[in-house]
Amino acid sequence: MSVKEWVVSPLNKERATQIAEQWGIPFFLAMMLEIRGVIGQKEIADYLQSTQKVADPFSLIDMEKAVSRIRLAIDSYEKICIYGDYDADGVTSTTILYSYLESCAANVMYYIPKRETEGYGLNIEAIDQLKRQGVSLLITVDNGIASVAEVEYANQLGIQVVITDHHMPQAKLPPAIAVVDPHREDCSSVFKDYAGVGVAFQLISALEGEEGDQESLLDNYAELVAVGTIGDIVPLEGDNRMLVRQGLSRLSCTDRIGLRALLEEAGLGGKPLSAGNVAYSIVPRINALGRLGSSEQAVRLLLSDDPEEADLLAGKMGEQNQERQVKEAEILQQVYEVLEKDSLRKAQRVIVVEGEGWHEGVIGIVASRVVEKYGKPCIILTIQGEEAKGSGRSVEGFSLCDAIYACRERLTRFGGHPMAAGLTLPTKEIFAFQEEINHYAASLLDKMPSPVLHIDCKLNPAALSVDMVSQISAMEPFGAGNPTPLFGLYRMKLVGITPVGGGKHLRLTLERENRRITAMRFRMNVEEFPYQLGDVLDLAVTLEKSEFRGEESLSIYIRDSKLSDFDEKAYLQEKCWYEAALCGEDLPDEILAQLIPNRQEFAVVYRFLRANRGWRYGLDVLCSRLQKEKIGCGKLCIILCIMDELKLMEVQLDGDQCKAAMLEVSGKVDLNSSRILSGLRKKRCGEQYA
Repeated sequence: MSVKEWVVSPLNKERATQIAEQWGIPFFLAMMLEIRGVIGQKEIADYLQSTQKVADPFSLIDMEKAVSRIRLAIDSYEKICIYGDYDADGVTSTTILYSYLESCAANVMYYIPKRETEGYGLNIEAIDQLKRQGVSLLITVDNGIASVAEVEYANQLGIQVVITDHHMPQAKLPPAIAVVDPHREDCSSVFKDYAGVGVAFQLISALEGEEGDQESLLDNYAELVAVGTIGDIVPLEGDNRMLVRQGLSRLSCTDRIGLRALLEEAGLGGKPLSAGNVAYSIVPRINALGRLGSSEQAVRLLLSDDPEEADLLAGKMGEQNQERQVKEAEILQQVYEVLEKDSLRKAQRVIVVEGEGWHEGVIGIVASRVVEKYGKPCIILTIQGEEAKGSGRSVEGFSLCDAIYACRERLTRFGGHPMAAGLTLPTKEIFAFQEEINHYAASLLDKMPSPVLHIDCKLNPAALSVDMVSQISAMEPFGAGNPTPLFGLYRMKLVGITPVGGGKHLRLTLERENRRITAMRFRMNVEEFPYQLGDVLDLAVTLEKSEFRGEESLSIYIRDSKLSDFDEKAYLQEKCWYEAALCGEDLPDEILAQLIPNRQEFAVVYRFLRANRGWRYGLDVLCSRLQKEKIGCGKLCIILCIMDELKLMEVQLDGDQCKAAMLEVSGKVDLNSSRILSGLRKKRCGEQYA
């Protein structure tokens, strides 16, 4: 995991006190609401209470046109096709609209394109096929807003189109009967951040009419709306928060046979459900079919009223999810091998890695894993003959869709949003694209945005209690836009390290001002743990409630940690300078001066590593250990590279990890013989060095 800049949210204690008094709630909960910006009367009421109703569906532009046309099709028994998408949002959108229209005795079918052969959204071949099947009305869910040419073609064939989508419109809208999208500039809907399934739910609410019973619709469809909304990672605020809260309350006891089978297969049957375990267990299983197989089977499962069929389809989903995990791991390993052999790639501002025949359905997940490790935007490309398809993920503060748009002359297709994007380009253009997008990033920003760890507030260990967990449970559901609260425990002295779970995890004992706590650090063994007894640490933690034999206790889980005197902002800045120098970017003399080591600094690092028999932990921890010597990260990286070059030790710098193994050295080593050091000195003198 990459080193992040720790940012603690501001807190207005006076306003938190007012909220606590006005609403009669504990101060800690009021403080959390203030930190999250939930401070208005209506905001607090909607946030804490479950009585909120979804906004008027007719506030969405073109909703009346959509309802009028669909009702006409129902009454005249026209053939209606719901055209969906292959992810969890598209699958649940398709399911609820199909289920609703079928209950209205409509002549309805559904169609979901295959990711690999058809791609996202409407396509000409599918429209031809639907025409042959007698479709006269096509309703899109979770897609269609960019399908101008395809809708024009459908119109020519006599198929009318109603679009429901939640993606950003382009300059020209498709010539459909109705285009229902909250992001249209002329849409007056107050709430804009629906997932596709949220827009589909608003459509069925509108079809019910003013006399419709929203509570009945929620009873029938809320659990599906919740799964799709969580799966699309839209902010859990406003209508989304209400829909997900209502859905989660119904999901664990759902009467949908297919959903029950899926919950059982995921090991969640009969258990209390949160947005987190839906996101990590249910959503990936639905997505797996779209990534590797056919999402139509996922719709079949969610619609199924046959327990035997549901169990069979749920089992297949589980198998496909396991297959997806295997493929993902294989590709990720190959990506890491490429980066290990080519240190310049991982030093670039935007990491671009290509490979032959990588599965298109999982490269987006692989890109996410690379971003987690290196803390910078990443694009993974799969080469298929003369064409390459890519999927990218970004970091907060760097718009990936803008960066890709800047390289549009080399691309045949592209689209997305600031944090994720997709693209297609000729294979021969990959190297030029890699150079161009990094040139764009360098010209746009002196320093790339650093990954940020958002901490809600610092806590005094003496104040920790089980009651805190009970209070913050009122803030659920947690997810995008409303993350699980993360707390800072600062200047905690490490006094105990205990391996647990067969040595796979650690239980740490820490203390401050005579208050002792224990906290769990999962997926880390003693050999990987970089800290020593007596170290003073800052911890980013989540709090949970545990119960054993009727007794409740507080569980503390460590999500990140650092030595208390570690200056992560300076570390990230200097690491950025080092990588810029490695990539041949021009740096001012004053920065080069901070990167070029002298003999004494070189000796300090060498003696420290020799005394510690090398290094196998984080680069950040090594910087902290050397902080008294005032050797920053950039200079340290240069020293390590020079020691590797001169065969003093074997060094691997991989993101924020450092491995250094001592080598046998005979005789003295002349630092001035280093090509790296010579090159930096020449650059500082204004000479070109190749």
